[in-house]
Amino acid sequence: MYNAVDQFAELNKANVAQATKLAALALENAEKLVRLNLTAAKAALAQGVEGAEAAASIKDVQELFALRSKYTEAGVQTALGYSRNVYELASQAQSQYALLAEEVWADYTKGVAAWVEKATKAAPAGSDVAVNAFKSTIAASTAAFDQFQKATKQVVNLADASVRAAAANATKVAPKGRKAA
Repeated sequence: MYNAVDQFAELNKANVAQATKLAALALENAEKLVRLNLTAAKAALAQGVEGAEAAASIKDVQELFALRSKYTEAGVQTALGYSRNVYELASQAQSQYALLAEEVWADYTKGVAAWVEKATKAAPAGSDVAVNAFKSTIAASTAAFDQFQKATKQVVNLADASVRAAAANATKVAPKGRKAA
């Protein structure tokens, strides 16, 4: 016999489990970003102290220009490295969230399909047309979501490739531009 209360209780348990996974994933990614920021802050402090000590020992203008050039290039490289690391973390997090969303959607569609089958068996006689229409609607929305998901993956992959190419070009061009200056 079909029992909607039990089915909804199972659905709620699954939702709590998915929310717990999402929260754990969010905390894990936040920890990674905090670690990266602490490492960057320590490096910036060390570079600042080194620069201050070097500036204090300057004896002429040529040394000043050489020091400025050295720390400018180091700063640009540090900023590029930091932005690359942030992008990698964001890209990894996006992939993890996408996998979780796919898992949740798969579980949801399985649950809905099971619910529809159980409800169909308990449906009153003569409701075949309504049941078939409902099943058709569920199938169409699942197919639409799958297409949307595929299109989203393609856009994300294209954007990722573009960002990586731009970052690679910036890394190649940045040192050349400073040497000419």
